[in-house]
Amino acid sequence: MKVTVVGAGAVGASCAEYIAIKDFAEEVVLVDIKEGFAEGKAMDLMQTASLNGFDTKITGVTNDYSKTADSDVAVITSGIPRKPGMTREELISTNAGIVKQVAENLIKNSPNVTIIVVSNPMDTMTYLAHKATNLPKNRIIGMGGALDSARFKYRLAEALGCPASDVDGMVIGGHSDTGMIPLTRLATRNSVPVSKFISEEKMDYVREETKVGGATLTKLLGTSAWYAPGAAVSAMVQAIACDSKKMFPCSCLLEGEYGLNDISIGVPAIIGKNGIEEIVEIELDDAEKAKLNESAEAVRKTNGLL
Repeated sequence: MKVTVVGAGAVGASCAEYIAIKDFAEEVVLVDIKEGFAEGKAMDLMQTASLNGFDTKITGVTNDYSKTADSDVAVITSGIPRKPGMTREELISTNAGIVKQVAENLIKNSPNVTIIVVSNPMDTMTYLAHKATNLPKNRIIGMGGALDSARFKYRLAEALGCPASDVDGMVIGGHSDTGMIPLTRLATRNSVPVSKFISEEKMDYVREETKVGGATLTKLLGTSAWYAPGAAVSAMVQAIACDSKKMFPCSCLLEGEYGLNDISIGVPAIIGKNGIEEIVEIELDDAEKAKLNESAEAVRKTNGLL
């Protein structure tokens, strides 16, 4: 298994580190446009191999996509990150050109690659990757829902005062502060509805804190988060590499599912060796359907800026 990570910044480097530590990939190639940056990150990470007990080879290259040839999976993290006060949508003018060029370079060197998009605005960048490459819809995946759901489970565990491993829940819809839909109705603690343990008021708090999870961290850090995004990507890459058929909420190109067409937006999907193996249509109540349609309209408006 060969994995390429484009963008050797904080998210890309964290992604490469988590993949290497899990030791399921033979090689990870880090690519960046800044001279020597990816090479330095790769060398630094390789010097942890004997300490962390992994055999994955990490290679860094400066804008040389020939070194990415025959990648099985590629992750696009490149583009400018958010700053405090910025929305993900404000990044579109810069990041659209970057993502389109990167996707084309990846396909040129690895025609059978599966692409995971991280760059923001993530749903629109995922849609752009579909249009720029004409790859089968199962081979382009947007990461957002996996990260948003992890943040949701963090807030649920916090509200419940229990380990994160006790809770389960997912976030669907657009990867934006207003578009996310934490499915509180379906959230559970060891199969018991979370509503049995916490008040509706506290559930509202969990919901709202989840939706602004990225903005909260951007305000604290002065830039976008990287540990949780890197972990979310590495989990998705592992599901592809190991054909684990794991379910993730992620940005998928919809063609009638959930009553939506020609849009990439977060819904649950089974991830395996073929990328998106199946889009899972769960039964939403009327309020959840309305929120998903509202979220889709917001994503379409952003898509219109391409």
